[in-house]
Amino acid sequence: MRRRLKFGLQHSALRKSPAGPMPTQAGLSLVELIIVVTVLAILAGAAVPVARFQVKRTKEKELRRDLWEMRGAIDAYKDAAMKGGMVTKADSFNYPPDLQTLVDGVEIQSKKVRFLRRIPIDPMTGNTDWGLRANQDEPDSDSFGGQNVFDVYTKSNGTALDGTKYSTW
Repeated sequence: MRRRLKFGLQHSALRKSPAGPMPTQAGLSLVELIIVVTVLAILAGAAVPVARFQVKRTKEKELRRDLWEMRGAIDAYKDAAMKGGMVTKADSFNYPPDLQTLVDGVEIQSKKVRFLRRIPIDPMTGNTDWGLRANQDEPDSDSFGGQNVFDVYTKSNGTALDGTKYSTW
């Protein structure tokens, strides 16, 4: 009986269909492959703009942070000068002469005080060449009068996600 059962199982596994041997399915057909590649291309195409948007948003956050940091250092320098902690030029209105002065520091009551650790790299242009405005310059001026550093801005001509120019921040 055992032999017969064993033989019966083997015999049923080798049985052929009335139309001939049954084909085995191993892999994808060309149509299925084209559909999969098309779907992947659509998904990748949708991911690229999202990635660009995210990179631009990150750079904008860095730009805002850097401008905030430098403007805070300019204000701290002016406050220290107003309190009489250092001697400044009469026509400077107690603003620093350049950004490097904020990094190098000044002597205040026999102590070296630095207002910035370093001049940040502009994320939009990739260098430390920031646009500067003096107190005597027009608010939207692109040329630097050179008397003092009243404000900083990026030299990038790009447009932000909110539609404003980076140079107006």
